[in-house]
Amino acid sequence: MTTAIGVVMTENIVAGRLQDQRLTGKPLRYPDATEEVDALTAVPGSELVEKLGELIATLADDGAGAVDAIGVAVPGIIRSGVVEDSPNITQIKGMRLAEELTRVLTGKGITAPVHISNDADAIAAGVAATRGQLNKLTRVWTIGNGIGYGRWPYVEGVWEGGHITVTLDPKERFCGCGGVGHLEGIMGYRAMRMRFLDLEPEEVFAHAKQGDTRCREFVQLWHRALAAATASFIHLAGPGRFYFTGHNVAFVDLKELRSHLETMVKMSPLLSYSLEVLPNDDETALLGAGVSAIRALAS
Repeated sequence: MTTAIGVVMTENIVAGRLQDQRLTGKPLRYPDATEEVDALTAVPGSELVEKLGELIATLADDGAGAVDAIGVAVPGIIRSGVVEDSPNITQIKGMRLAEELTRVLTGKGITAPVHISNDADAIAAGVAATRGQLNKLTRVWTIGNGIGYGRWPYVEGVWEGGHITVTLDPKERFCGCGGVGHLEGIMGYRAMRMRFLDLEPEEVFAHAKQGDTRCREFVQLWHRALAAATASFIHLAGPGRFYFTGHNVAFVDLKELRSHLETMVKMSPLLSYSLEVLPNDDETALLGAGVSAIRALAS
């Protein structure tokens, strides 16, 4: 029997205790009951680490026994416990998060090893675990303030799929990292707000359904960009199942996405791909963070 604590820090922080790949009890959340997509952007990095420590300590001290591992998933380029970059939570860029969090937890009497992973990779691990497919390739697009590309099993690499270039238009400069032509610069929630200063992203998609030409053209661009990025990974790593989830997954129209993808992938050995939308689910992400930590402990 293994016990882990999984934590995911994206639009907000969610933490849960896991017993043998099952969530036990109600997850903890910070800030409480918020729907803001950028609730953490103004919180200093040191305060975020302290808050992570508080949530983990609360779950570790619930009287249910010792914790074997702690998995924390955050957006950005993560290597060896270091957040090398994180365009959507910029205050943690360069932070030795595993080391800093271990220090905070040690001060609270918690000695379980800490494993830091990319948030999209954690969701891919969670999806694979819930389907009993931890031995199979699982790929996930997470659609929120940023755009993440998750892959399980984990292999060494950057895997910042949200920053893949999908257009050569020099006017496409809305990506949070400052790069031109990136997928996130079209699909990301903050990027859409910057593009449509007079409309919220939800209004853009609603107006598109009502026939508004400007909004409809953008929604087509949005789906073409996602299709282009997906096609690139099919051409690099082969076909298979792609999952779509995240805070804004409701924007995805699978029929439209598939129609664009069919124009981009033509080689017959690559046509056996499939697309599936998953509801935005904290439990899957928490499970993946915990699974990643347990697997790292065993390796």
